[in-house]
Amino acid sequence: MNLELSEEQRAVQRLARDFVAREITPHVVEWDRTENVDKSIVKKLGALGFLGLTIPEEYGGSGGDHLAYCLVTEELGRGDSSVRGIVSVSLGLVAKTIAAWGSEEQKQQWLPRLTSGEAIGCFGLTEPGTGSDAGNLITKAVRDGDDYVINGTKMFITNGTWADVVLLFARSTDAPGHQGVSAFLIPTDTPGLTRRTIHGKLGLRGQATAELVLEDVRVPASAMLAPEGKGFSVAMSALAKGRMSVAAGCVGIAQAALDAALSYAGEREQFGKTIAHHQLVQELITDIAVDVDAARLLTWRVADLVDRGEPFVTAASKAKLFASEAAVRAANNALQVYGGYGYIDEYPAGKLLRDARVMTLYEGTSQIQKLVIGRALTGVSAF
Repeated sequence: MNLELSEEQRAVQRLARDFVAREITPHVVEWDRTENVDKSIVKKLGALGFLGLTIPEEYGGSGGDHLAYCLVTEELGRGDSSVRGIVSVSLGLVAKTIAAWGSEEQKQQWLPRLTSGEAIGCFGLTEPGTGSDAGNLITKAVRDGDDYVINGTKMFITNGTWADVVLLFARSTDAPGHQGVSAFLIPTDTPGLTRRTIHGKLGLRGQATAELVLEDVRVPASAMLAPEGKGFSVAMSALAKGRMSVAAGCVGIAQAALDAALSYAGEREQFGKTIAHHQLVQELITDIAVDVDAARLLTWRVADLVDRGEPFVTAASKAKLFASEAAVRAANNALQVYGGYGYIDEYPAGKLLRDARVMTLYEGTSQIQKLVIGRALTGVSAF
C-alpha cells in the first residue's frame, strides 16, 4: 500500500476541510445545544459530491475510491460527528447497498436522488429488543398478493425523521433466525409509517435519530432489495463497509481532540509557563497523537483492501474496534488537558467525548467486533 495520497485525494481532503471550516465549525455549539443540525447542510453535501463518493457516475455518483471517502468522512467527523453520520448512513449504508444489491429499476429510482442530496436514506435494522442480535429481529413482512404488509418497530435510526427512504429489514418467511430476514426499500411517506424523534441523547445531539413504527405498511413486492431471505446478508455486507466509515469518523474525532489539546496547551498558563511545558500534559497529548496515527492507518488499510477487491471484513472490525475506543481515549485526554474548562460546552473537549462514546456501541459494539475478530482468527464461532 502506498501511504502517499494522490493529488486527487489531497484535493478531496482540502475540499472537505474547507467545507467543514465554512459550513460546520461556526454552528457546532448551536446545533449541539438545540439538538438540531440545519437540514440545508444535506443539499450542500450533495452539491460537492460527498453524498455520491464511490457511486458510479451513471447513477449520479461522483466516483472516487474508498480512501477518498474515508478522507471526507474523517474531516466531517473532525468537524461534527452529527453531520458525519448523515453521510455515513445515507451514502455508506443505504446508497452503497442499493448500488451493490439493487435492481436496475431500484438504482435508477433512488441513487440519483440520494447522491444529490435531494433525498436522504436511513437504515432500519435495530429494534427495541434486538441490537447486536439482529438476526432475531421481529418486524414482520407478510405476503399479500403482489404486496407485502409490514408491522414492527425500529429504534435508534440515524436520519430517521429526515429520511425519504428507509432500507428496512423484516422477517418475511418462517425460516429460523437470520434465514428468514429480507430487505425492503420503503418510502417514508408510505401510509402506516410514523416517526418519532429521540431527544436527550448523550452525544450526536444534532443528529436526527428516530423511532420508526410500521402499522400495516403496504409495499409492492418490487420494493424488496435482493432475493427473499437474503436480508441478513445485505445488512452484514452494508455494516462491514459501514465500520470503515465509523472508524474514519472516529479518526476525525481523535484528530479534533489532538488539535484542541495542542491549541489549549499552548495558550493556558500555570506555574508561570504554558501547560505545554509540563511533562504530564505532554504525555496526554502524546497518547492522543499515537492513537490518531494508529487508528488512521488501520482505517486506510480497510479502504485499500476494499479498493483492491480483497477480503476486508476482519480488517474493518479491527479498525472500528480500535478507532472507536481510541476516539474515547483521545477525547477524554483532551478534556483532561483543558481541566475544568473542558467541562463547559463553549470548549470542544466535552462534545468530542460525548460524541465519541456512542461509536463503541453502534454498527456493532466493541464486544461484537472482538467476537468477529476472534472467530476469524480461530475459526470457532462464538455465536
